Amino acid sequence: MRRGLLVPAAVAAVLLAAGCGGSGGSGGGGGATPSAGPAPAATTIALFLPESKTTRYEAFDRPLFQAKVAQLCPDCKVLYANADQDPAKQQSQVESALTQGAQVLVLDAVDAEAVAPLVNQAKQKNIPVIAYDRLISRIGYDYYVSFDNVKVGQVQGQALLDEMNRRGTTANGQIVMLNGAPTDPSAGDYKKGAHLALDGKVKIGREFDTPDWSPDKAQQETEQAITALGRDSIVGVYSANDGMAGGAVAALKRAGYATLPPLTGQDAELTAVQRILSGDQTMTVYLNIRAQAEQAATLAVAVGRGEHPPAPTKVNNGTADIPAFLLDPEVVTKANIKDTIVKDGFYTAGQICTPDVATACQQAGLQ
Repeated sequence: MRRGLLVPAAVAAVLLAAGCGGSGGSGGGGGATPSAGPAPAATTIALFLPESKTTRYEAFDRPLFQAKVAQLCPDCKVLYANADQDPAKQQSQVESALTQGAQVLVLDAVDAEAVAPLVNQAKQKNIPVIAYDRLISRIGYDYYVSFDNVKVGQVQGQALLDEMNRRGTTANGQIVMLNGAPTDPSAGDYKKGAHLALDGKVKIGREFDTPDWSPDKAQQETEQAITALGRDSIVGVYSANDGMAGGAVAALKRAGYATLPPLTGQDAELTAVQRILSGDQTMTVYLNIRAQAEQAATLAVAVGRGEHPPAPTKVNNGTADIPAFLLDPEVVTKANIKDTIVKDGFYTAGQICTPDVATACQQAGLQ
């Protein structure tokens, strides 16, 4: 969850392959395939991402989306903007793109309800809107491309429960839950899924909805929980993503835990993978961001040509049933890092296996 990260070498290789005409993955559900005919030369696609604290957006989503558009439609133009977690800034960015003649909007909303008027502006101009990663509320639009977010929370919660059961600590204490930003509907889905897995099986001592998905705030929340509950009573920490898990680890280590309790995450951030190898984090959820970004890019090119590809399912946003492409999450633990994120080229073993985790890498077969 840092600014200004360089795209890893593995991703650069993916982009090179995409530029050479490689087909994109679709991970769960059917993909939208544009017709073979040329797209209008003036097609302008606008991509809006919500923040740069989370590594994935600048290091993966943005370059993968742009590369797929370039592969499918060399004459298409991509306007890009990152809102830095500021709803007002995102509003200004969308309005600017509309002024610049954007013909398709791919929007990952900072505030899922606040962007409804922006979507309405686009609809009035007959500009298709694709909600990317986060479901937009209060208005109908063309497509939604994301993951099965309730399932993400379920697999996180179940992985936490499984590790607590393995350690024999499930009945001996309480867990802390660090949910995501309350303005992000995805966070609500993760939370719902986690509760489906955990409720009635473990005592939840403290639960937080963490503004802006902030690692610093997650650290403060964990410190508050340790103070309130007592260090020895906390037997597990549910963190909705890897950045907040990093904050939790800092708090737990500061509190003097000899062995950290089981801890979840999401996004397969490089530092999280290294924490899993070292034993500080139990698992992460690997989201095939390449598949997601390429699916959204493929849809954007298609609707820019006036096509309406069928979606495999629909998701209700409280106002309308939105045609949706939902991809499946995958649990990553120390046992399958090699067969998931390394195999897919998300990271190379060389990127993961820095000197401080070299021994753990060798034990995991990552040499």
